[in-house]
Amino acid sequence: MAQRWKMLLLTMFCYLFFYTGRHNFGWAAHQLADTLKISYERIGWISFAMLVGYALGQLINGNLADRLSPKHMIAAGGLLSVAANIAISFSSSFTMILVLWSLNGYFQSMAWASGSRIIANWWMANDRGLAFGLYTMAAGLSSVITYLFSIMLVNESWRNLFRIPVLFLAVAVVIFFIFVKNAPEETTAGQTGAAVEPGWKQAYREVLSNRKFLVVCLSLGFQSMARYALIFWLPVYFLSSEFSDAPSKLWITLLLPIGMAAGAISFGFISDWLFRSNRIISICIGMAACSVLSAAIYYLQIKTGIAICVLVFFSGFFAYGPQANFWPLAPELLGQSYVGTGTGIMNMVAYVFAAIGEPLMGKIIDVTGSKGIIFLVVALISLLSALTILLTTVFNRRQPERALYSTGVPVI
Repeated sequence: MAQRWKMLLLTMFCYLFFYTGRHNFGWAAHQLADTLKISYERIGWISFAMLVGYALGQLINGNLADRLSPKHMIAAGGLLSVAANIAISFSSSFTMILVLWSLNGYFQSMAWASGSRIIANWWMANDRGLAFGLYTMAAGLSSVITYLFSIMLVNESWRNLFRIPVLFLAVAVVIFFIFVKNAPEETTAGQTGAAVEPGWKQAYREVLSNRKFLVVCLSLGFQSMARYALIFWLPVYFLSSEFSDAPSKLWITLLLPIGMAAGAISFGFISDWLFRSNRIISICIGMAACSVLSAAIYYLQIKTGIAICVLVFFSGFFAYGPQANFWPLAPELLGQSYVGTGTGIMNMVAYVFAAIGEPLMGKIIDVTGSKGIIFLVVALISLLSALTILLTTVFNRRQPERALYSTGVPVI
C-alpha cells in the first residue's frame, strides 16, 4: 500500500513540471508574433508542429512503454525537452523555432504513457479512477505552475519563458529517476512474474480492432482540442488591447489551470464513487457543462469582476476534469498488457485534434478580429465531445482485463 502511493506521488511530482516545457509557448506567442513579424495563424502553425510531434511520439512511445523501462523514457524525454526549450530561447528564426518546437513535442510525448504504465503496474482496477485522477490532477497543476511562472516573466523578454521554468523540470526528472520503480517486481527479491509481452504488431492490432475504444479516442480528440484552445489562446485573449489598461487581469488566467487541476481530481472521485466507475456518463456530463460555460463567456461578454473569475475557473474544471475518466478506459477496455499502447494511441488522437485546432483558431482570430471568438469555438467542440462519447453505448461488449496478475503482482 505504502509503496504504490510512493510511486504514484513520485510520478505525479515529475509530471508536475512537464508542462513548463510546452504550455509556456502561449505566453510567448504575443511577443513572438511581434518579434518575428508574423501573423497569429503562423504562430498557430508553430503550436501545430509541436502537437503533431507529440501525437507522433505517442503513437511510437506508447508501445515502447509496454516493452522498455518507463522511468528511463520519462527521464530521457524530460531532459531532451529542457534542451529544446533552451535552444529555442537563443533562436530568432521562424523556421528554427518551428523545427525545435516540433522536436520538443516528440520529447514531451515520452512521459505520459510511460507514467500511465507505472501507475497501472502498481494500482488495481477498482482504485485506478482515483490513481489516474490524481495523475491527471498533477498535469493540471503543472499548467498552474507554468502559468504562474509565465505571468511573472511575461513582461520580460519572451526568451526567459523558455529558459527559467524548464530548470525545475530538469531537477524533478532527476529526483524521479533516482527513486521510482517501474513495478512491484523491482522491489521484491526473487519475484519476476510471468510477464506476457505481446509483439508490437499484435499490440496495435488488438487496440485498433476495439471499436468502442476508438470511439473513446474520438471523443478524447474533441476534448483535447477544446482544452488546448483554452490553454493556448486564453493568455492571448487577456493580453489583447482591450485588457491593456488592467494588467491585473492576467491573474484571472491562473484560474483556468487551477480549475483544470480541481476538475481532474474531482472527476476521479465522481466516476468511481458517484457513477460507480461509469466513465462514459461522467465524461458526457462534464463536456456538456464545459460547452454551456464557454458559450456563456462568449455571449455574456463579461470582462470584469467575480463573474468572469467563476466562469474561467469552471470552464477549466469541466474542460479538463473529464480527461481523468478517459485514461482508466485503456486498461478497462484493452487489458493490462496493452496499457501503454492504448494510452499512446489515445494521446496521439488527442494531440492530432489539438494540433488541427491551433492554426484553425489562429485563422479564425485573424479573420474575425475577435479573440473572444475562442469561447464560442470551444463551446461547439466540447458539445461534440459530449455527444461522441455517447456512441460507445452502441458497443456493449466490454473486454475484461487480461493477465492482470501473475504470482501476486501486476504483469508488465
